[in-house]
Amino acid sequence: MTLRLRGYKIIVVMIVAEFKTNVMRILEKEKIPYKAHEYPHGKEAVDGVSVARLLGQDPSCVFKTLVTKGSGRDYYVFVVPVDKELDLKKCAASVGEKSVEMIHVKDITKVTGYVRGGCSPVGMKKKYKTTYHITALDIPNIIVSAGKIGYQIDLEPSALIALTDGQCADIVK
Repeated sequence: MTLRLRGYKIIVVMIVAEFKTNVMRILEKEKIPYKAHEYPHGKEAVDGVSVARLLGQDPSCVFKTLVTKGSGRDYYVFVVPVDKELDLKKCAASVGEKSVEMIHVKDITKVTGYVRGGCSPVGMKKKYKTTYHITALDIPNIIVSAGKIGYQIDLEPSALIALTDGQCADIVK
């Protein structure tokens, strides 16, 4: 775009920056290849199956990140396909706790640094013990939240599991 102002020719250059979340920056710092996805959204979270549909992806490859609190007061992260439901007894057994319960929605930001619907297993305030559903090992790519509603990352499951020092177990009903 060119403008003229009092005889001066002014050239305006517009630079469009690619949007990046902290999760994306962490992956780049660690040299982990990923593909970013964006889906239409408002301010509120969209359920995971709808996210998979909006991205044109199989729900078995799109995983949600859920945070629990154990009976010993430690926090645990569980990452499961969006169309599955956690089995809290299996989750507790997988992390060596007597029991675990979902944290309250009001505590998500305080515990993780993320908002409901934008919680990622990467880049939480603290590094919590993270367990992925066993099917993560059977898929070529896993899609999880990029840390902000409307953004997802797509990468190799083994890279994500290694980055988060994760483990795999059967943790769904």
